[in-house]
Amino acid sequence: MNVILTVVEIVAPVFLLAALGFAWVRLGYEYRLDFVTKLAMTLGVPCLIFVTLMQADIENEALTAIATATLAAYAIVIVVFFAVTLAFKLDRQTFLAPLSFGNTGNLGLPLALFAFGDLGLGYAVVVFAVMAIISFTFGIWLVSGGGNPLSSLKEPLVAASLAGGLFLWMEWETPTVITNTLSLIGQLGIPLMLITLGVALARLSPSDIARMVWLSALKVVICVAVAWPIGLWFQLNDVAFAVLVLQVATPVAVTSYLLAEKYGADADSVAGLVVVSTLMSVGFLPLILAFVI
Repeated sequence: MNVILTVVEIVAPVFLLAALGFAWVRLGYEYRLDFVTKLAMTLGVPCLIFVTLMQADIENEALTAIATATLAAYAIVIVVFFAVTLAFKLDRQTFLAPLSFGNTGNLGLPLALFAFGDLGLGYAVVVFAVMAIISFTFGIWLVSGGGNPLSSLKEPLVAASLAGGLFLWMEWETPTVITNTLSLIGQLGIPLMLITLGVALARLSPSDIARMVWLSALKVVICVAVAWPIGLWFQLNDVAFAVLVLQVATPVAVTSYLLAEKYGADADSVAGLVVVSTLMSVGFLPLILAFVI
């Protein structure tokens, strides 16, 4: 009973904020999704990533372990889902990136923070940063059908991840006035992402629900089946292990839909994946959390 109560206390604020965004739109209030998303992804989240990484109380050895484990986990997940797209004759441009990369920002960061505190958030940001670099390089290359992956270096998320990792590794600190300013901006990140997630879900029009249900279930099973042994193999400590499994298993991100829309993939199918996998996560994320907490 104590475990169940703990999991509810961790998960409830995350989904309540998303529900707030969903209700806001359904009640007919204005929410400029493009503006808020740009504000969060250009200022709020990059500042959160940079400050959290810079101030993370993670030893270099533990940092290397979680970063390497994350790379290994996503490499295997990508290979497995590449095989899945071949086996089920799915359009690779549409499905491979959304199935491989999860919502490690909107859902993963707040869950890790509420479950494991600042240490958990530090590990979660490392996983998020590694995934962001992969998804904004290789992931965009997949969805766009080509292009130069190095253009992702212009993305604030990628730049903040690289800078934060460098400051953490070198044990550098920005002046207090700069740190406080960036920290204040970064506090926008998590609530904005969660409310925006709910808004986006309210506006999406999913299609082919039956196929999206089994694909979403398959995503969870494969991601957990990959992340769990990877975490054990790299001998991650308890918090790092839990965060890795939780982050890799997060549902399809709204950004996958935005990228599909931008680069001409089947955006309706990706919208279906986003909605279905997120709704299913209400059940499976607490279950995963109960096992790893």
